[in-house]
Amino acid sequence: MNILFVHQNFPGQYLHLAPELARRGHRTMALAIEQGGRVGDTMVRRYAPKRGTTLAAHPWSHDFETKILRGEACARAALDLAREGFVPDVICANPGWGESLFLKDALPAAKLHLYLEFFYRAEGGDFGFDPEFPHPDFDGPARLRARSAAQLLALDAMDGAVAPTEWQRDRFPEVYAPRIETCFDGIDVDRVVADPNAVLEIAGTRFAAGQKIVTFVNRNLEPYRGYHVFMRALPRILKKVPDAQVLIVGGDGVSYGIKPPDGISYKDRYLAEMRGHLDLSRVHFLGRVPYETYLKVLQVSAAHVYLTYPFALSWSLLEAMAAECAIVASRTGPVPEAIEDGKSGVLVDFFDKDGLADAVAAVLEKPAAYRAMRTRARAKILRDFALGPCVKRHADLVERY
Repeated sequence: MNILFVHQNFPGQYLHLAPELARRGHRTMALAIEQGGRVGDTMVRRYAPKRGTTLAAHPWSHDFETKILRGEACARAALDLAREGFVPDVICANPGWGESLFLKDALPAAKLHLYLEFFYRAEGGDFGFDPEFPHPDFDGPARLRARSAAQLLALDAMDGAVAPTEWQRDRFPEVYAPRIETCFDGIDVDRVVADPNAVLEIAGTRFAAGQKIVTFVNRNLEPYRGYHVFMRALPRILKKVPDAQVLIVGGDGVSYGIKPPDGISYKDRYLAEMRGHLDLSRVHFLGRVPYETYLKVLQVSAAHVYLTYPFALSWSLLEAMAAECAIVASRTGPVPEAIEDGKSGVLVDFFDKDGLADAVAAVLEKPAAYRAMRTRARAKILRDFALGPCVKRHADLVERY
């Protein structure tokens, strides 16, 4: 088959799927905004959204208009490929940014296979979850409804889809459920492993496996991933375990939710709130780090903390499990799908900073008691989230068309 991948940051979630389908003998092409050239066996063609002359629009419509611009540019680029001889049989697309909006209109014979990360709703998920960031009127839910318009159009046009977890799948309207399968991208369990001899050196300080090291990892340090709760738990952790050290990985930006209204990063906001309550000589902010450094952080970890609003599941949690970290995580969807409380990790209430601190301290003080939990965490990944079986399943789903 001719298989077209559409992702503004290709390869994105198709990092392993595209080469697997090429290995199986299919012809692959990709459309992306950020880069052209070739990724493995897949030639990548860039497309550029262009804005024409527009009238002032209602602010709730801005997100939809941006997605229309991307969708139009992507559809025209797909038509260009077809005129040049690459007529796709299947289009694999992430609809989150609008690229898939008009692909079925441009190429109605192609099967549209979507990768679905998250469907925003006013209840039961991330929106309104944290009382520290309230939405006092109906503007918030109204914006969410408007934001969902493009994704609903994509869902209506799709022939099939995958979602990474059952919880994320169930967020989508029930009418589309028969067309959505559950399939995670896959964790490279050969690369992400425990290392009892791991050593990490940061600014002249040596951190080694076996030390009392607390780790916290996110792309950006922000409330969506519980950074504020973690920072408020740190004074109690450091007091209960006087020889503990803390490694924090993450940037100063915002991946999810709203930007700080005063322009001060969430990282600095909550660091300032805790200043005077923390021994900062024991708290190390690493910023964003290369992947190999990130793996070393997991491998030297004695207690790994993962917190999240009810939202898309982070790869970092599953990689921490694959690295046999002793994990203390929030009891928020979809985390319990990966971690069974007391078996493969410890689950706590997202907002209970003292309960979080006590759980982390217990892990640090009695590591032998959690050794079996670490082993079961990796076993869970091998069973349900390993790269090979996940990629095979996803490729089989694409080939069924």
